[in-house]
Amino acid sequence: MRIIGGLYKGRTINPPKGYEARPTTDFAREGLFNVLDNEYEMDGLHVLDLFGGTGAVSFEFASRGAAIVYCVEMSRENSSFIKSEAGRLGIDNVITVRDNVFDFLHICREHFDIVFADPPYALEGLDSIPQKVFDSNIINPGGYFILEHPESYSFADNPRFVKEKRYGRVHFSFFS
Repeated sequence: MRIIGGLYKGRTINPPKGYEARPTTDFAREGLFNVLDNEYEMDGLHVLDLFGGTGAVSFEFASRGAAIVYCVEMSRENSSFIKSEAGRLGIDNVITVRDNVFDFLHICREHFDIVFADPPYALEGLDSIPQKVFDSNIINPGGYFILEHPESYSFADNPRFVKEKRYGRVHFSFFS
């Protein structure tokens, strides 16, 4: 995996063999950030990355100028990896939070311009994540919630749904 754009463009992220995460592909991340680059000035954004996995999405936001990125990951090994990779890459605006995403949403007092979630595709209740994020009242006015999900889900009927973008097997639903 590599960082696609920004200050750290081309730097690689190398999870150890047997790493337990399904990273967003470089192709899908590039497509996502092309959309975001056309809609947002990345400099100074406050971002929340839920289900951090490898940290690739957090690092991409940081590389492109986000002021701060909170990366929430429940797995001890994964959160440790994300923290160590941030240090290795010299990225000091990614804050790794080791917590259950749903518990974190209840206690979070920060507000964000963009909230991104890439849950395990087999997660029970994946379809309830948009409502849980909006119920937590953590998105700034005009902000986006972006959910990565498999093709088997459609959120077009959600009242906050804005659009869906597809990159191969990866689907991103945008909510506002």
